[in-house]
This record gives sequence, C-alpha cells and structure tokens, in this order.
Amino acid sequence: MPTSYNQIAGKSIERIAALSDGLFAIAMTLLILELRPPTADAIRSEVELWHALVALSAQLIMYLIGFLTLGIFWIGQQSQLSQFAHADRNLTWIHIGFLAAVALMPFSTALLAHFITYRVALFVYWLNMLLLGIGLYGSWAYASCAGLLKSDVSAEISRITKTRILMFQALYIACVLLSVINTYWSIASLLLLQLYSALSSVIYHLLPIRRQYVGDREHSAK
Repeated sequence: MPTSYNQIAGKSIERIAALSDGLFAIAMTLLILELRPPTADAIRSEVELWHALVALSAQLIMYLIGFLTLGIFWIGQQSQLSQFAHADRNLTWIHIGFLAAVALMPFSTALLAHFITYRVALFVYWLNMLLLGIGLYGSWAYASCAGLLKSDVSAEISRITKTRILMFQALYIACVLLSVINTYWSIASLLLLQLYSALSSVIYHLLPIRRQYVGDREHSAK
C-alpha cells in the first residue's frame, strides 16, 4: 500500500514545541515594545515624571495582563504536548492556527491599552483569548479522537483538561460582560483571574503549610 504525504507530514511533537517556544517568546517580547518611556525633553521635574508614569498605567496593566495571558496559554499548550505520543499533519495545523492567535496577542493588547474605555477594543481582546481557547480545546479533542494521546493518559486527565479550558473561557466571558457597567471593571476582573490562574498552584501548596503552622501553634499553646 503506497504511503501518502499526509501519513509522514507533521509527525514531530518536538518541532511543534520548538516553533511554539520561539513564537511565544517573540510575542511576549513585542508586548514590551508598546511601553515607551517619557521623552527627556518633556520632563522638567520629578512631579512631571511621576505624572507621565501615571499616564502610562493603562499600558503597564495591559502589558501585565497580556504577559500573563501568553504565559497561561504557553503552559496549557506545553501540558498538552507532553501528553501526546506523536502528532500528525492535522494536529500540527491545529497548533499552527493556535500560534496565529498567539501572534495576534501583541496587537489586541496594544489596542486595548490605547482604547481602554472602548468596548470594541475589549471585545477584540476577548476574541483573541477565545481563539486561543478554541485552539487548545480543538487540539486536545482531535488528539483524543485520533488516538494521538499517550497510553497512560486517563479519561480523568482528559476530562480535567477540557473542563479547565471551558471553565476559564466562561470566566473570560463573565469578565467581558462587566463592561456593561464599565470597561475598567472588566479589565480589573481579567487581571485578577489571570493572577489567580498563575498563582493558584503556589496558593494550593502554601495552604497545607499554613494549616500545619496554625496546628503547631494551637498544639504548643495547650
């Protein structure tokens, strides 16, 4: 039986990971290029410099949100790739589509930073995150159906992976809906949500330590 091109193309998980690492690094670097320090000619005192820095606060906050967003989705993609036994051409193209959404993140972040009170800019940023979520969910769903997962990947891991993607996408929608009140509410909630996603593991591991510390204090007081 002759071998078709589709049977041999896009088989390497390592090449997908390498391309992803490079593109994520570029996108994360491009985020900072939107932050430009005040020009020396426009600053005559420390008070003026402080006011100029305050004027950059919206861009600083969006830089932080954008960087956290890319970090969260990079971890999500790397977690998936580590569970794949191998790839095929279709899975590779799904990840290329996912990376196209990654490359769009500096634009959508800069747009919202410059038009922070505009709901259209917030919608574009949310749409960018939605495309990222669709890419991750589609990748896992296809790999599950195509038999590309490692043999030790349980149904529970698959369920947790899909549930986490859907849960955060639902929370992103909830954050965006707060723009009905004010776009600042949406952006603040997005920042808190991304911080929670990034720090949840740290908080989870610190809680047993605190419980043990409180228990030791109570035991020593007896």
